[in-house]
Amino acid sequence: MQIKLINLSLPFSLYWWDPVESNNMCPKTKKELLSNSTMAEPKDELPAVIVLGRPSVLNFYGDQFSSKFRLLKPWESSLPLDQFISTHAQTVQAMFCSGTTCVTPSLLRQLPSLRVIVTTSAGLNHMDLDECRRLGISVANAGTVFSEDVADFAVGLLIDVLRKISVANRFVKNGLWPLHEDYPLASKVGGRKVGIVGLGSIGLEVAKRLEAFGCIISYQSRKKKPVVYSFYPDVHELATKCNVLVICCALTDETHHLINKKGQIAGAGLDVFENEPNVPEELFSLDNVVLSQHVAFFTEDSFRDLYELMSGNLEAFFLNKPLLSPVLDD
Repeated sequence: MQIKLINLSLPFSLYWWDPVESNNMCPKTKKELLSNSTMAEPKDELPAVIVLGRPSVLNFYGDQFSSKFRLLKPWESSLPLDQFISTHAQTVQAMFCSGTTCVTPSLLRQLPSLRVIVTTSAGLNHMDLDECRRLGISVANAGTVFSEDVADFAVGLLIDVLRKISVANRFVKNGLWPLHEDYPLASKVGGRKVGIVGLGSIGLEVAKRLEAFGCIISYQSRKKKPVVYSFYPDVHELATKCNVLVICCALTDETHHLINKKGQIAGAGLDVFENEPNVPEELFSLDNVVLSQHVAFFTEDSFRDLYELMSGNLEAFFLNKPLLSPVLDD
């Protein structure tokens, strides 16, 4: 049995079984922003927010954030991180962090006045949500801001792997076309039996796009969803029914290494790796593997929406209004 695999960000992967089936086998975010007319204009009087992990959205919207909040950035200080945190520990109530920031009980103990954490990631595996809940700390994330762009990227990787677009690009640029008239046949996208692991906001967007190609969609999830796609409670059963797997589930203890050895992989598209930015060098020379550096959500549109949602969540907290994308309301 041959498999083609594509892995994408916000945990996304896709696996493709070469053509014969085996017999054995983050809606758009709210656009409204809360008014900040009640906030004081002088910078020293702006609400203080400690920033950890250097969120990449600040590279594009740093000035806009700074016009609304007094951002406490440890990388701009000469103090060691622990000392920088302790300097603001008794007063800072809000944290703005990236998905690379490990929000542990130890970190939370260093910030006894903390009341809200706003993270730029959709995934929450970097945060101890139980401890946040116990301490009464509200949490907001990126919600579905990235879902459409990540789904677009997923389909792009799928098309690339099946139709050998990156391989053809290298073939032409390396001057091989005049030397080799015969080129390996690619595979059709339409009509594939696609299994989606994790039918959340990203998975649903992927399914909608692949339906337009005439693909037959099935899915595995923690619970059955109100959709017309075939549901399989077990990922192994799903794999036996499909020749493509798209992994869109969150990273948890239960999903860690969920997809492992499945015979010969016919191809793979990977945007997420276990030990980023280190990528196994064995993948570099494989023509049936397409690699990307965890950038499926990197578009001007998604970063604008992310800025609006992140600043809106922080404004909501300081104005004592409901968060726009809370994650601890279950």
